[in-house]
Amino acid sequence: MAPLTWSDRLAARSQDWADTLLARRQFVHRPNSTYGENLFEITGATASPAQVVNAWASESRNYDYASNRCRGVCGHYTQLVWGDTKEVGCAVARGGGREVWVCDYDPPGNLVGKRPY
Repeated sequence: MAPLTWSDRLAARSQDWADTLLARRQFVHRPNSTYGENLFEITGATASPAQVVNAWASESRNYDYASNRCRGVCGHYTQLVWGDTKEVGCAVARGGGREVWVCDYDPPGNLVGKRPY
């Protein structure tokens, strides 16, 4: 698989949504987005980029490639490794003892019936 390219455009979009979620005290995906999106939230502590990505990647244990099925949550993992995705941009918003992390992916992954790689 080719490595992802960093996108300042997607990072700005991610920052906008992270700031919105923090201000609204929400934790939901952006409605009607044409991009893939991973979210991470932590309260009362801080997280590093590596910790956030590792949390998403740990969902690999729930994904069975042979059957292309997930037991539990695995959509963050499959978006991370989606072979057709070319660009990523991420951001974090912090305040009030809370962090909200957002990464946007273009093109998006997690297409029903298709394997990630």
